[in-house]
Amino acid sequence: MTASVSVALSAIVLPDRHPPAAFLADVAEAEQAGVRTVWTYDHLMWPQLREGPWYGCVPLLAAAAVSTRRVRLGSQVATPNYRHPVPFAKELMTLDQLSGGRLEVGLGAGVEGPDAAVLGDPPRSRRERTDRFAEWLGLLDQLLRQPITTVRGERFSAVEAHQLPGCVQAPRVPFTVAGTGPRALALAARYGQAWVTYGPYGPQVDPDEWFAALTEQSRRLDDALAERGRAPGTMRRIAQFALDVRWPFASAERYTDTLGRLAGLGFSEVTVHWRRPDGRGLPAAALPIVAAAHNL
Repeated sequence: MTASVSVALSAIVLPDRHPPAAFLADVAEAEQAGVRTVWTYDHLMWPQLREGPWYGCVPLLAAAAVSTRRVRLGSQVATPNYRHPVPFAKELMTLDQLSGGRLEVGLGAGVEGPDAAVLGDPPRSRRERTDRFAEWLGLLDQLLRQPITTVRGERFSAVEAHQLPGCVQAPRVPFTVAGTGPRALALAARYGQAWVTYGPYGPQVDPDEWFAALTEQSRRLDDALAERGRAPGTMRRIAQFALDVRWPFASAERYTDTLGRLAGLGFSEVTVHWRRPDGRGLPAAALPIVAAAHNL
């Protein structure tokens, strides 16, 4: 199966690059390579790299916004675990202005872990996290669309929250919603311009199992879109490779086949972790393979 040129390439640059100038250098390299979007994780700490440096997502994106010209920039993914919609909306609007309308924002319900516990909040069930996400996402959407918002919610409120001058992108910055459960997919269909999935997470996942999971998840997204009266093609679908996944890059043929299979499932973008000094992420030897497959 041949690759489809409609499958774009995006990259994650982790916010552990030290000093921060190293992060900006990687973003510049990815922009020069021709990737569509550079994402960075929005966590306070990542368990896999918990003993090392870790910088804040929003300041890093602000620095990248003023040091790049073409590449889109985004968070992957922000959650209600420690972000309130009102100040976060102000930061997103500012980033969209700084970047000249190149901001994407990835959003998810958040899982139990360091980010969920850092403010001393009690553990939440999956249902409770999804309920919180639905309210959080709805208010964030409203804040980014309106110049002034007043909403009193069960968990989040806004009282005359001003969003002036507003986003460059209309009607607001695009949302990339993460999640594979029924309610998360329904929220993606309601609010999202894109959807992102890891499929089954982990470097040891069998490729056939990975594609089977993406097939089922994509089918359920189609159903959620249909319930909202949206056609399948109105949602950008992003398949994200985990940090230590190696099988797609085993050869040019393997990577080309992977892109072709993803395109057949309706995916329009694939995300890799940009190559890292520790050897994790996109293997250095695979960069020419990836560049050729995406016509970069």
